[in-house]
Amino acid sequence: MKLFLIRHAQSFNNALPPEREHFERVSDPPLTELGHRQARLLAEHLASGKNPELSHWTSVEATASQRRRGYNITKLYCSAMHRALQTALPVSQALGLTPEIWLDIHEHGGIYLEEGENREPVGYPGKTRSEIAAEFPGYIMPELVTEEGWWTGGCEDWPGCHSRAIRVATALRAQAASEERIALVSHGGFIDALIKALLYQSPSPHVFYYKFNTAISRIDFREDGRIDFRYWNWVEHLPQELIT
Repeated sequence: MKLFLIRHAQSFNNALPPEREHFERVSDPPLTELGHRQARLLAEHLASGKNPELSHWTSVEATASQRRRGYNITKLYCSAMHRALQTALPVSQALGLTPEIWLDIHEHGGIYLEEGENREPVGYPGKTRSEIAAEFPGYIMPELVTEEGWWTGGCEDWPGCHSRAIRVATALRAQAASEERIALVSHGGFIDALIKALLYQSPSPHVFYYKFNTAISRIDFREDGRIDFRYWNWVEHLPQELIT
């Protein structure tokens, strides 16, 4: 099985300058206009662009590869956060795939804002089932996405995030023998936790696997339990001015 880890496109919160970040953040931010441009370029690239695994082939192999450009993704998952749902939309249209919401791949913390006089975290429910269905018709939703929203955890701590990452890593390893090419549209903090879980590394705030918006990383799973870390933070689909 081949896994493609993709961070969502630029969100409203991502674009806030540091001096405004703590006061203007929203609980479930949408994409910026720049973020929508990133998502469209990502979709075009995944559908027909030249991916890194082809870059070292011989000239004969390269000629053959030109007839089958793109990443040949077979399954598309995204988190239930608005920015991931929006990023997955043009990707699904370009690839002809139906996105499936995987609740466990949401960002660390969940849906919350630091509010009140002491800026204590306050949880929010996230988008409801009918809101998601209206904006993203056809997306496959788990039963836990209800009319009350999908998030009830207040503000999740880092141990909670790493516990989710271990669950997701276990589920991915269970598909190691398959021929699937799976794309996950997720988030920077969670992808960091997932990489540590896949590599059997201890959670640590002193090491962070950073990803640009819409960056692509590939990991191959083998039947014997080994994994091949093929490439990280690939953003060749973005012009320099759109890398965030």
